[in-house]
Amino acid sequence: MGTLIYGHGQEFEFDDRVLSHVKIALVTKLRRHESFLLNWEIPPEQGGGRISLWISREIPMAFVFAGSRPPTLNEQWMEALLQSSQRTGGMVIMPEEQAAAHLNAHARES
Repeated sequence: MGTLIYGHGQEFEFDDRVLSHVKIALVTKLRRHESFLLNWEIPPEQGGGRISLWISREIPMAFVFAGSRPPTLNEQWMEALLQSSQRTGGMVIMPEEQAAAHLNAHARES
């Protein structure tokens, strides 16, 4: 498990593969000077619910990975994360298996 450290010590755990994709999506947005919401569901075994963070260049963050090798990135998943960030509700961390369905739904809306 990897950790997203946000602000002054808030820590959120994610699978290294998920965190690798989220990291690239966040950095892509922040390089464009775009602030946005980052949203995800808390698994039931951790109490359930949802989290939303305001992501901004002014708030420090760090990514800590348990593994020593970065995973191969899934470009379709990356695109789905970035497209979800264009909504008013912000970027949604979705499972990799949902990326294609998200992109198809977005294409139908356009």
